[in-house]
Amino acid sequence: MATHTETSESGVLDTIKLLVAAVVLVGGLYGYYYYNTMSLPLRVLMVLAGTAAGIGIAMTSTQGRRLWHFIQGSRVEIRKVVWPTRQETTQTAIAVFVFTLVMALFFWALDSGLLWLTRKLIG
Repeated sequence: MATHTETSESGVLDTIKLLVAAVVLVGGLYGYYYYNTMSLPLRVLMVLAGTAAGIGIAMTSTQGRRLWHFIQGSRVEIRKVVWPTRQETTQTAIAVFVFTLVMALFFWALDSGLLWLTRKLIG
């Protein structure tokens, strides 16, 4: 019973954190347009500060921590990937280009043949 109460309280707190993060982010964007007489670099800094603060607040929530763990896991998996060499990439690109060219010629010939046949049938 105590676990359910703690979970619902943390869920409410997480919701509040995410709402505050959204308000801070929108506030930075609003400041950009509201203070249009200020210099552009200061307005851009307002947007960047609002974005950074919003992300920082959102990352303190449960969803933010789960996102951070997912990102860390993804980085570990990316390190396991065997990336193709330059030669393999070039050969694959050439094969795709040639196949595309062959298919384009095939469909052009098919279209031209069907057009010729249709004209002969219609008269």
